[in-house]
Amino acid sequence: MKGGKVEPAQQTEFLFSYGTLQQLQVQLDTFGRALAGKADALVGYQLAQMRITDPKVLASSGQEYHPILRYSGESSDQVAGTVFALSAAELAAADSYEVDDYQRVATTLLSGQAAWVYVAADSK
Repeated sequence: MKGGKVEPAQQTEFLFSYGTLQQLQVQLDTFGRALAGKADALVGYQLAQMRITDPKVLASSGQEYHPILRYSGESSDQVAGTVFALSAAELAAADSYEVDDYQRVATTLLSGQAAWVYVAADSK
């Protein structure tokens, strides 16, 4: 830290994962380490499935179909997952892992924690 300011690489980013970023192999391939996280949930979204064709993502996850979130706006819709603390560089690595069908948006989780989450690019 220089001059009392936090360097961007030292800032903590919170990322909510409901899918393959919770898998150990995906974490090792994407971040070079296993992540520790806390259980949480996202309200107002529903899970859907999306076919993945990116060879690198397929090799890491071992799954042809990945979960994807679609906005519903319904308070009764909740998706369980895990919130991880990442560096800015790790968040950029997560962006590189996700295919173009996903977009990263800011949200507030059920716990009140502010976090990033990947949702369907055509979602609200």
